[in-house]
Amino acid sequence: MRIIYKLWFKLLSIKFEGSIPKDLPKYIIIVAPHTANKDFFIGLAVRSILGFKSYYLAKSELFKPPFGFIFRWLGGYPVDRSKFNRLVEAVVDIFNSKEVFSIAIAPEGTRKKVKKLKTGFYHISRKANVPIIMMGFDFGNKKIRISEPFLPTNNVLNDFTKIIDFFSSCKGVIPENGVGPELLDNMKGEIERIQKTLE
Repeated sequence: MRIIYKLWFKLLSIKFEGSIPKDLPKYIIIVAPHTANKDFFIGLAVRSILGFKSYYLAKSELFKPPFGFIFRWLGGYPVDRSKFNRLVEAVVDIFNSKEVFSIAIAPEGTRKKVKKLKTGFYHISRKANVPIIMMGFDFGNKKIRISEPFLPTNNVLNDFTKIIDFFSSCKGVIPENGVGPELLDNMKGEIERIQKTLE
């Protein structure tokens, strides 16, 4: 599939800006903007072309016969929510049980225009002590932009300013549904609540 994906990207004139560190054993990739169905297949292509292994999360029921193998084949990782009160704890537990593991999460949580980013990835990163890598689908400039890994700091506002600034510069397939700088204002209350838990 890698040959096919490379040909596809060449035909679309999509280039890479940045890369995934080969020696990084654990990390979370947050991918945005997520505005169209084809983003999922773009993600599969990126993973194959760059040669890194990353999973996505799905409820364990999807992995049962007869079609469960498809989700596993595509990199799905089952999470049994009945054993955990919250999904964040479930993912942290997975990270703590593995020596090498990474997941990709779309912080918008939907293809529609959102007013806020979901913050689960941020809590997972903190609790599991794993870095975040931002991956921007910038179709306006025909680039897949990949940031350097970073760990959350003690300044939550600065962290989310960095994240939203990065994705705001990326134009999705449907640009008007992408991440805009106004999300930072919409999230200030939640950012303040997270900050208080660190004090």
